[in-house]
Amino acid sequence: MGQALKHAIAAGLLAAMSVAAGAADGKLQIVSAESMYGDIARQIGGDAVAVVSIVENPDQDPHLFETTPSVGRALATARIVIVNGAGYDPWMEELLAAQPASDRKAIVVADLVNARPGDNPHLWYRPAAIPALAEALVEELAAADPANASAYAARKRAFLDAWKAVEERIAGIREKAAGTAVTASEPVFGYMAEALGLDMRNERFQLSVMNDTEPSARDIAALEDDLRTGRVKAFIYNRQVADPLTERLLGIANRSGVPVVGVTETLPAGKTIQDWMLEQIDELGRALGAPSS
Repeated sequence: MGQALKHAIAAGLLAAMSVAAGAADGKLQIVSAESMYGDIARQIGGDAVAVVSIVENPDQDPHLFETTPSVGRALATARIVIVNGAGYDPWMEELLAAQPASDRKAIVVADLVNARPGDNPHLWYRPAAIPALAEALVEELAAADPANASAYAARKRAFLDAWKAVEERIAGIREKAAGTAVTASEPVFGYMAEALGLDMRNERFQLSVMNDTEPSARDIAALEDDLRTGRVKAFIYNRQVADPLTERLLGIANRSGVPVVGVTETLPAGKTIQDWMLEQIDELGRALGAPSS
């Protein structure tokens, strides 16, 4: 049994146990496909909700996740489910279709920002997606639990106030670094790079990696040349994916003096989504010589 699958099974079992405990406490049940959305649900729902995030292991490649019966059981008692959509978590959409429930509401982040399959699915790095999810979530929470509607609304306002720090940091770095050329191993951070006004190079290479196809020799050579010549000012890579090609590119970047910035697809343990975003934005800002905090 592969290590990633073992992690997935363990996560599914823990999810089912957490949901059962939450049900016993009379809390409103929320299941989130990904951990960063689960964190938003916890911040807005507070003590009135029990939240389970299915994909949350920061050491696991999310693309290797395989669902288990335990995940299906977790969905059985959920009143609200948060799904990324845009082809990122099709296993979740399949489970929801197989287990219809009239009193369960699904929030699909892709629908909130008009993203479709084929688009870059890493929507949590799209700054506008986060307030949109907060608004949709508080609406569903109030409908499912009217007695706590005012508390949900107050926590949403607090969440959005905290999110303003991310938006302000983006604006500050954009003012100093807009137009700077960068590149990446895959388009995980693409939306955030766009928000920062950066010139993202080698997008064909990144799309090939995202779609699990072999990048062409020409595209590989172009990215390597950008690193060797210093044409790009930072190389962004996914810390959760390790393969020979990425390791080769990291080696070229390091030997060429191009700053390397690691990002992740899963929220690190003990972090809020605001902390996570600020840390990664600041790391990239320092690499580009732009002010951060």
